[in-house]
Amino acid sequence: MAEIFSPLIPAIIVGGLILGFRNILEGIELQALGQLVVDGAPQFTSAGTPIYNTIVDVNQFWAGVNDFLWLIAEAIFHFLPVGITWSVTRKLGTTQILGIVLGITLVSPQLLNAYGVAETAAADIPQWDFGFFQVDMIGYQAQVIPAILAALVLVYLEKFFRRVIPESISMIFVPLFALIPTVIIAHVVLGPIGWQLGQWISQGVMAGLTSSFNWLFGAVFGALYGPLVITGLHHMTNAIDLQLVADYGGTILWPMIALSNIAEGSAVLAIWWMHRGNKKEEQVSFPSMISAYLGVTEPAMFGINIKYMYPFIAGMIGSGIAGMFSVATGVTANSIGVGGLPGILSIQTDSMLMFAIAMVIAIVVPFVATAFFEKQGIFAQAEGTVDEDTPMIGDL
Repeated sequence: MAEIFSPLIPAIIVGGLILGFRNILEGIELQALGQLVVDGAPQFTSAGTPIYNTIVDVNQFWAGVNDFLWLIAEAIFHFLPVGITWSVTRKLGTTQILGIVLGITLVSPQLLNAYGVAETAAADIPQWDFGFFQVDMIGYQAQVIPAILAALVLVYLEKFFRRVIPESISMIFVPLFALIPTVIIAHVVLGPIGWQLGQWISQGVMAGLTSSFNWLFGAVFGALYGPLVITGLHHMTNAIDLQLVADYGGTILWPMIALSNIAEGSAVLAIWWMHRGNKKEEQVSFPSMISAYLGVTEPAMFGINIKYMYPFIAGMIGSGIAGMFSVATGVTANSIGVGGLPGILSIQTDSMLMFAIAMVIAIVVPFVATAFFEKQGIFAQAEGTVDEDTPMIGDL
């Protein structure tokens, strides 16, 4: 996983910082900017509290900047499978352009965007109709595991057909026989499996939140949310958040997601602190830490935490403890908001103190655990420096 993402780290860091900055512009309501008014009517949440303006609501320049930056952020994260499939073919020595084409077929605008699947009725999902069977036209935007699996299938098929097809005609038939079956497998096999997993996760989350042992569920969900982000299935929880808001006027799920962001950032903070002076690594650790604290954890996870493993586990532990505390004390958010440290602005007023304590847990526990794991050599999978062949911003 780390080797696949090493060439993508510069882009992921840039995308994370851009998304974090956009979170501030469009996601944080500021009372000083006044109450939001739509068609002359002041806006309120379902709980009756006022909705205040964000920066983009009151300033056209920053609204334009926010819209423009989405062009770059979407290219990096929504189209991340293209980079992943390219990187896999590059690493394993097969034709890189086929990897790029495969990635494009996973995120094509012809497909239903992955972020919209959870809110789309089954009857409204577009399909390829072959008469005697149909295939859902669903994209893999921002998804990691399906892209890696599809790329591995492509690599295997290309290597197989290069062995069995004569070299004189390999230019024609190897790409043909490798690419088309891979795309079919990706959408017929990997797609249904991925979305079935997503549905099971959503159902499991809802069952856990409504059980008498929801505090235990908070610990489990908090610990596993980081790995869930790696799979790309984490956005399936958005539908549960929205349902909780509609039914109960708030969600106790989303605060755990914000705490997980903080925990991942704190694990990177520990790495940055313990390895201070390593200028090459700081090009990754410092900006990815900021990105995580602003709600975007991919740079932190793929750039540092998964690479070393022990900070990733430390982040899971801290997130699990913070999540358990958050659920046990009934911390509730008004709705889905900005993750990371700014997430406190989305928390209902009577829950802010408990959420602040949970934030402290999510900062302190991963930091201490990461330092302890490194000193004791626990879960260590790599040396304390970034690999020499990992591209950095200064190398480009």
